[in-house]
Amino acid sequence: IERMASILAKVEDSPLIKVPQNPPHIRTKRYITKSICYHAALMANDIDAKAITTLTNSGYTAFQISAWRPNAHILVFTSNRNILSQLNLLWGVKAFYYDKFVSTDETVRDVNRIARDSGYLNVGDMVISLAAMPISEKGMVNTLRVREIQGN
Repeated sequence: IERMASILAKVEDSPLIKVPQNPPHIRTKRYITKSICYHAALMANDIDAKAITTLTNSGYTAFQISAWRPNAHILVFTSNRNILSQLNLLWGVKAFYYDKFVSTDETVRDVNRIARDSGYLNVGDMVISLAAMPISEKGMVNTLRVREIQGN
């Protein structure tokens, strides 16, 4: 295990691993999603958020957040069983199966509760939640929320 940790540390410090430093600037159809992911990672580091939570159907949002290497858990929720194990291979990502899409507010609350119950968040922790609104359409991420985890 120590040897594996040493190898991983060397790979992370390698010049071959390029963590993007600048915000997205090319305006494609995914520009808003990419910008929100960039700002979520940046904000997580600035406010010492313990986690970034997001919903994804394709895995794109998880890939984008992971690329920025935030100092926070990246908790990804998906109803797509085909990508569940693949998501866990992304840097910093922990994926969960989730298929209860009712309203944005209810879904974000539920996802944050799951994160807390799973030990990734505690009362008083800051969490950044990303979602696509309206949630029922499972579109591209267009919303960023910041909240402090409250007790029941």
